[in-house]
Amino acid sequence: MRITVLGSCGAWPSAGGSCSGFLVEHEGFRLVMDLGHAAFPRLLEHSAPHGVDAALFSHGHPDHCADLNPLLRARAMVDTPPPALPLYAPPGELAAVLALDRPGMLDEAYRLHEFDPGERFAIGPFDVTTRLLPHSRPNAGIRLEGGGRSLVYTGDTGPSPVIAELARGADVLIAEATYAEEMPADLAGELSTARQAAGHAARARVGRLLLTHLWPGSEPQAFIEAAGRAWDGEVAIADTGMVIDLD
Repeated sequence: MRITVLGSCGAWPSAGGSCSGFLVEHEGFRLVMDLGHAAFPRLLEHSAPHGVDAALFSHGHPDHCADLNPLLRARAMVDTPPPALPLYAPPGELAAVLALDRPGMLDEAYRLHEFDPGERFAIGPFDVTTRLLPHSRPNAGIRLEGGGRSLVYTGDTGPSPVIAELARGADVLIAEATYAEEMPADLAGELSTARQAAGHAARARVGRLLLTHLWPGSEPQAFIEAAGRAWDGEVAIADTGMVIDLD
């Protein structure tokens, strides 16, 4: 299993950066997991649009799914379109981004498979486990397993014991950490800090922790230090372009 970070900014992309997006490859299958603002150009550095086999989304906020639109356009608006792209998302979460173009324009470019967080299913060579995690709209925590390796991604989430349950023994936990240690009161329960993410990693005994969804303009070292106060394991920022080869 190979993981490529396409973007990790929260809310909006920083200069030269991009929002949440990950390319996960296994046995020649390419799965996109979230694709927020400006993540599509980063995807093109690793795959042609027709080279993507499926796309999986945690939830429908635009910093996690806005660049699905250019991906579908790039597949549909060519002389010989590839087969429809399978899309997986919680019910209704892709409705807004799929409605951006004129009615019918992209209908043949995708096939939508909606799932209720808590369901398990397969996408290509991946076994997928999902759990509902707390956020301002329905958000699916995702566990991918394949070839004896495992990756867990929280999407956006407030603190929850479900995170450690989902991530138990995972090789990699990609955890939302919008703030380092101090969470604004109005966002408590909807987003997480680096220190909280590290606490989940410690309880789950994961192999390594990647912090993502940092607020634009944040100082990364502050997040590493905050995480280190809750866990003594391997922690890094999910920098755009980072590649992790679990094989």
